[in-house]
Amino acid sequence: MKLPILLHPDPRLKKSCEAVPDISDELRVLADNMLETMYDAPGIGLAAPQVGVLSRLIVLDCETGDDAKPRPMAMFNPEILASSDDLNVYEEGCLSLPDQFADVTRPEAVKVAWLDRDGNPQEAEFDGLWATCLQHEIDHLNGKLFIDYLKPLKRQLITRKMVKMKRELARA
Repeated sequence: MKLPILLHPDPRLKKSCEAVPDISDELRVLADNMLETMYDAPGIGLAAPQVGVLSRLIVLDCETGDDAKPRPMAMFNPEILASSDDLNVYEEGCLSLPDQFADVTRPEAVKVAWLDRDGNPQEAEFDGLWATCLQHEIDHLNGKLFIDYLKPLKRQLITRKMVKMKRELARA
């Protein structure tokens, strides 16, 4: 089931999320619904607060390209354990800020720990687009948006565009 995606500015997007105490069937269904929503948008990552759920859950699939085999992942309570000193710049966007993009500098590689759908602890290293997407989605769990990395003027400009867009959507 596709879920509505919250649009910035929304106070729920700026809140820190609670850890998931245990993986329930309800949370697995939420993860499946989030993946469906993400693919439909289309996007490569989605965090629970973006659909109004303040729990530490993200979904992602950074396999891109026409012949890429999907690699959907759901991560409960993801946590960055280590980050590389090498940095990468990616033009980031966000499903909560449609049509808004900006270059963001982040560590090129990260080591992440999380619980899988069955509650089993997992740990892996990610680099490139996967690392960027993971950092972006984990930021959402901490109430941080990619525009928070931008200079104030650029951040205000994007926020004004989003306010205008939300106003126009409300009228439609």
